[in-house]
Amino acid sequence: MATSSVLKQLRRRPTTLSAPLADLAAVSLEYPSLAARSQRRRAYASSRNGTGNGGGARSSISSLETPLSRSVPLSRPGKNGFLAWYLGALEARPVVTKCVTSSLIYAAADLTSQMITLPPSGSLDPVRTLRMAAYGLIILGPSQHMWFNSVSRVLPKRDMVTTLKKILMGQALYGPCITTVFFSYNAALQGETFGDIVGRLKRDLLPTFRNGVFFWPICDLFTFKFVPVHLQPLVNSSCSYVWTIYLTYMASLKKASSD
Repeated sequence: MATSSVLKQLRRRPTTLSAPLADLAAVSLEYPSLAARSQRRRAYASSRNGTGNGGGARSSISSLETPLSRSVPLSRPGKNGFLAWYLGALEARPVVTKCVTSSLIYAAADLTSQMITLPPSGSLDPVRTLRMAAYGLIILGPSQHMWFNSVSRVLPKRDMVTTLKKILMGQALYGPCITTVFFSYNAALQGETFGDIVGRLKRDLLPTFRNGVFFWPICDLFTFKFVPVHLQPLVNSSCSYVWTIYLTYMASLKKASSD
């Protein structure tokens, strides 16, 4: 009888011990939700208390931010590389970016022109290259910015008729003016007198216009028809690389007789 009573007591012990364990597990499962609820209550109470000074709500919201959310950089996807950097600079500082771009292109074009026409025993002329770079920085860059923006405002459409009108405006207005300024600028910095500059314009200006008719309308057709306005100076300067090789060669010729 004693043995049977002991066995009964041992059988009852697991059941009596399992009840506290079950209660503890239930409490542990409910504890996260209770903690989260209490944290939300504290955040809501602090936001209600901080509405008077305007800072409590922001502090309570910032306190709920995770370290991972604060460590993620605020950057747009796909905005990597030189092209993205250039477009960002073009948007932030359009005039400066266009001026520097024109300066670098004109300097590269002048160096290319010198290397093509350089005799075997000759050397490069850095002063001439600096002169061309300064022209692109000071004159061409700002003029391109103003010209393309003005044309876009006057003729905003991109149909073929409007594009042809833009090409004609470029050939009749911008092209002759900027080419005249280019020859006069280079001649003046080379020490030529006013009479020498006039003689150079009479000699070189008309042949340059005539040759430009076969080059610039094609470039302008592509630029005005397919390129956005803020990128048109870049495309125009890229076309100018080829054209500037010819222009720098013409500008480096000996001065014309003023007779």
